[in-house]
Amino acid sequence: MAVGKEIRTKISSIKNTAKITKAMEMVAASKLRKSQTRMEAARPYADKIRNVISHVARAKSDYRHPFLEVRETKKVGLILITSDRGLCGGLNTNLFRNLTQQIKTWSDQGIGFEAAAFGNKGISFFKRMGGTVVASKGNLGDSPSLEDLIGGVKLLTDKFEAGEIDELYICYNELVNTMTQTPTIEQVLPVQKIEEEGLDESKSWDYIYEPSSAEILDALMMRYIDSSVYRAVVENIACEMSARMIAMKSATDNAGTLIDELQLIYNKARQASITQEISEIVSGAAAV
Repeated sequence: MAVGKEIRTKISSIKNTAKITKAMEMVAASKLRKSQTRMEAARPYADKIRNVISHVARAKSDYRHPFLEVRETKKVGLILITSDRGLCGGLNTNLFRNLTQQIKTWSDQGIGFEAAAFGNKGISFFKRMGGTVVASKGNLGDSPSLEDLIGGVKLLTDKFEAGEIDELYICYNELVNTMTQTPTIEQVLPVQKIEEEGLDESKSWDYIYEPSSAEILDALMMRYIDSSVYRAVVENIACEMSARMIAMKSATDNAGTLIDELQLIYNKARQASITQEISEIVSGAAAV
């Protein structure tokens, strides 16, 4: 029964694939817990320093840091953060779709862009799409260090200080919950004021700086950029593990459904074959 053998081979192949997807789901679930721990550790620091920088943006300091300077937008910088590998559903595709729409909007306004890409998928995206990529870094792994990111980020911050780009954005996926990852394009430069309830914007105020406002702000601004990028990277990794876990679970479930359907087809084909053999035997006996 050639048809039955072919179906059995296909069922066996799907079962092997289901074992792989199940194993990948379990690995992703394990890594998700670790990545969520890193993400939750990075969030408070990044949020707090962002609030401090927002206060600095309101302050009436004698030193005005270049990162606070608002200019007419002629060119923007992009820091694109993606996964190194696929098999994580539409995680990267959704981010690319949002980014492509944003780039088209800038292009319609005559605004160009330069980019730094972290993650192999982001590097491939810019190779297909085009554009000026000033820095790229792939194979960051599941626990990247800040040292892997500083070089590419500094190239863009130096360009902002030199006036070669007028705004800087981070593009990444933000983890809402295990089932939801939100593509995010967040402006980091120039520093934007955060609206705070109960804060009187009309009052003039400032910090007391020691040793000097220039030294403090120079160090603080770079920490703000580094923490923002690092947080985005660990957020994206948590999103990747979450999306991969869901995708692999869906693949495993679909494999089970397909196996059931093929098993039913195989049983029907086998039953038809047995019925035909019985008919042939009965016909042969009747002929004798």
